[in-house]
Amino acid sequence: MAWLSLLLFLPWFVLLGTLYWLFPRQPRGTARRVFDGAALVLAFVLSILAMLWGHHIGLVQNDAGPIWRQVLAVLYAYGAFLAVMVAAVLLRGPLLSATATKAASKPLH
Repeated sequence: MAWLSLLLFLPWFVLLGTLYWLFPRQPRGTARRVFDGAALVLAFVLSILAMLWGHHIGLVQNDAGPIWRQVLAVLYAYGAFLAVMVAAVLLRGPLLSATATKAASKPLH
């Protein structure tokens, strides 16, 4: 039943993930593709784990209604997905520019 939460937010996750993947358009090297792919996979996996955790918390609260499980699952999944995406956006520029600088400074033999 917790998977209903993921199905409801999956289109939104796909939209946010696509925007993250496409922008900015340049530079787009191998390092960026690997970083972006890893960030998207991590965001998806952590959102599933957070969804299950939120659903479990809703189950163990005796005074909560049946819809509360789904609400918590969605909130936790969305929060985990956004946390990873924000961290990836903030880290992508500095990490990839440092990698490009190191690669450019290596002498060619």
